[in-house]
Amino acid sequence: MTNAHPTEDPELPPANDRRSPPFIADERTMLDAWLDFHRATLLAKCDGLDDTELRTRSVTPSSLSLLGLVRHLTEVERSWFRRTLTGEDVDPLYYTDENEDGDFDDLDDTEPADVFAAFRAEVDTCRAIAARHPIDAVAVAKRHGHDVGLRWIYVHMIEEYARHNGHADLLRERIDGATGD
Repeated sequence: MTNAHPTEDPELPPANDRRSPPFIADERTMLDAWLDFHRATLLAKCDGLDDTELRTRSVTPSSLSLLGLVRHLTEVERSWFRRTLTGEDVDPLYYTDENEDGDFDDLDDTEPADVFAAFRAEVDTCRAIAARHPIDAVAVAKRHGHDVGLRWIYVHMIEEYARHNGHADLLRERIDGATGD
């Protein structure tokens, strides 16, 4: 079964046509643009791969895969924008207290199309949540006992994607030799 193009959402640029962030913009526009760029980068690393390739693990003993990264970043979006920023009580999609790495580990029977649909839906939800808050908003939930600002969440999300997009680069190169930014 071939993977459907992971970026069918009109709000996200096609994986092969990412929008570069502007060189000059106000703070909010810049943060939104960089976060969307990294979201699209992750999808670009998955573009054109079949279900088996998306599930391909890096090297033992690691359970890291492209599909696992998409699941993990879906959870990260959900955690920071929904649980932390708004205090929303939403259950995890892919992990449990008993299996904290379920987003990476439990994907052998997962349908990639469902994972990409969940990712797109979560990104849409989180983008809308962020847009409803001023950039200097303080999150409802504390992190390690500290208040967290929306600016910090944006920068952390960009860092999280950048780090995992580096993993995605290596995974993709291992699968089919494709490289690029």
